[in-house]
Amino acid sequence: MRRNPGFRRALAAGQRGFTLMEILIVLALIAVISTFVIGNVMGGFSSGQAKAARAQLSTVSTAIDRFYLDNGTYPSRLEDLVTKPGNAPNWSGPYLKASQLKDPWQEPLQYKVPGDHGDYDLWSYGRDKRAGGEGDNADIRNWD
Repeated sequence: MRRNPGFRRALAAGQRGFTLMEILIVLALIAVISTFVIGNVMGGFSSGQAKAARAQLSTVSTAIDRFYLDNGTYPSRLEDLVTKPGNAPNWSGPYLKASQLKDPWQEPLQYKVPGDHGDYDLWSYGRDKRAGGEGDNADIRNWD
């Protein structure tokens, strides 16, 4: 098949590249859209971690209650849910895996028995890993 050389020259003459200004505008639009998307995704991720922490506290609370039903006392520390303590004659664990004793931010869950808000208090310091906080940094507690 033979090609027309005049067609090739006409095509090349009608083509032009992008100007620097056009490229900068496209890059700026991409940056704005990326910032918006990343901000929304990260906000959802943060609230997802808080929901995961609440679910985790529920799971650990259930294990604490099972320990209590088996032994008649609450565990003195959360590690007693993973390995048998000396003062638990009817221990039928492990009730949890060691990895379940950390919150989604990889910090140890906090536990106090007897609790100030019930038989025991169980909480995570949340995203900021400090007591207190508001919004995404608020503590996540079993008594709320």
